[in-house]
Amino acid sequence: MVTVSAAEEGNVGASGAAGAAGAEPTRGTGGRSGPAEPSLRRRAGSGAVAAFLRPGLILSVLVLLVVIGWALVPTWFTSVDPLTGVPAEKFTPPGAAHWFGTDETGRDLYARTVHGAGLSLQATVIAVAIAMFVGTTIGMVSGFVGGVVDDVLMRVVDVLLAIPGLLLSLMIVAALGFGTTKVAIAVGVAGIASFARVARGEVLRVRNAPYVEAAFASGVRWPGVLARHVLPNSAGPLVSLATLDFGTAILSVSALSFLGYGEMPPTPEWGVLISDGRNYLASAWWLTTLPGLVIVAVVLAFNRISRALSAWSGGER
Repeated sequence: MVTVSAAEEGNVGASGAAGAAGAEPTRGTGGRSGPAEPSLRRRAGSGAVAAFLRPGLILSVLVLLVVIGWALVPTWFTSVDPLTGVPAEKFTPPGAAHWFGTDETGRDLYARTVHGAGLSLQATVIAVAIAMFVGTTIGMVSGFVGGVVDDVLMRVVDVLLAIPGLLLSLMIVAALGFGTTKVAIAVGVAGIASFARVARGEVLRVRNAPYVEAAFASGVRWPGVLARHVLPNSAGPLVSLATLDFGTAILSVSALSFLGYGEMPPTPEWGVLISDGRNYLASAWWLTTLPGLVIVAVVLAFNRISRALSAWSGGER
């Protein structure tokens, strides 16, 4: 009897130890799973904040803020009349009196660059708005409806993509005529295809998501599903593309203005400034170099911000 009870006690002790050993990893795992999720979220949030506090991104934002300030309130940055020159000061190199120098009639080039930001950015905003609105609408309808509608719309988009953007813009503006608004329309039409492709891909990604099917099951019609559920969940890549397209649009608008399709001189516009100074490259390099560097800085700033938004939206998904 004593031997049996001892054996029973050993079995009970062994089973209890095994139970405790088996329960410990489960308890430890369960104990760690609770705080792990908030910790991971905190690390992801801190990583996103650190990504947006990088020096290159901060510099890009500052560049865009300055240029937007030029466009909205140019008199805060210069009090010089961009249309009035001093003949005695023509072809003055950059210096303390004239930061960007003067042109062939003695007009201050910095003042002309500052005041030219308004027209250049206005045309860029119109172009991107046209491309984003029309292209997103085409892409969403194509991806959501599918079938023959998808085939027809995507073949039209393929035709637009087959033509280089600047060449297509040049063809359109040649038919529309001269002026900043017509240049903006031409550049906007040339950018529709890219937005249509991206929007269609995003719609195909979320079209069969559970929340979309639940919306249909609750009786919501497809325009409402597109507006309330599909578009908000597809906005990240579209916003990133729009930011990138701002840089491309500035280059296209400036190129068409350089070719003479924008505003007529002496109206200050970035492409016009470079066009006016190309005849004086040997004697007055600053007439083309400095406005050109402003355009390059703005394009690079938009590209850098677009990369940050793309990385952020990819991480969110």
